[in-house]
Amino acid sequence: MIVRRVLFVCLGNICRSPLAEAVARRRLAEAGLDVAVASCGTGGWHAGEGADPRMIAAARAAGHDLSAHGARQLRERDFADYDLLLAMDRGNLRELRKLAATPEQVERTALFLEWTDATPPAEFPDPWHGDTAGFAEAVKLAERGVAGLVERLRGARR
Repeated sequence: MIVRRVLFVCLGNICRSPLAEAVARRRLAEAGLDVAVASCGTGGWHAGEGADPRMIAAARAAGHDLSAHGARQLRERDFADYDLLLAMDRGNLRELRKLAATPEQVERTALFLEWTDATPPAEFPDPWHGDTAGFAEAVKLAERGVAGLVERLRGARR
């Protein structure tokens, strides 16, 4: 599968998926890979809001900028616009697959950490209910997952 566009998907699009998007944008560019990235949430209650301030701070400490992020909800056309839709956890993966209109669309969905071979864990824990340490751990996990994404995409281009 040739991947030119990746969509990261979590629940509200204010923590995990915007973080993965920011890390991927930076690391893909550094690797010289021309892959567009974006993020969204399966739920729409945070649409238009910025990233969680705790995630902004943790990301900034690692050199990633989430200040311009605006949350949005998954749209039907995302299945046509993106080659790969990577869910942060099984609940969001189930929702993606439920909304997919064709078997081909289902095939282009996966768990972010499993697809990138950055496991364990298979699922990306949601830091939203935790303390600030959970946000710092999320940044480390996103970095590891994106490193796997870069390597997998590099291999696909050889």
